[in-house]
Amino acid sequence: MIETNLTVGILGMLCIVIAFVLDEFYKRFNQNTVQYNLLNILGSALLLYYGYTLSAWPFVVLNGIWLVAAGVKLVEIIR
Repeated sequence: MIETNLTVGILGMLCIVIAFVLDEFYKRFNQNTVQYNLLNILGSALLLYYGYTLSAWPFVVLNGIWLVAAGVKLVEIIR
């Protein structure tokens, strides 16, 4: 179980870091793209689960807010 949780945490972190790095270096990949927000939604959801399994409540709250913000932004973009 610990290895699975660690894998989930690493995948979540990678999604968010990849979104950040692509936003920094590629003009076509930014905060107003579906891809950017999907990576943030996936990453924050995985990290939310990871934090929950560790009972790391500040981490859960942070990633819950991140997930909601990315979800709202995605809805705005799609509309």
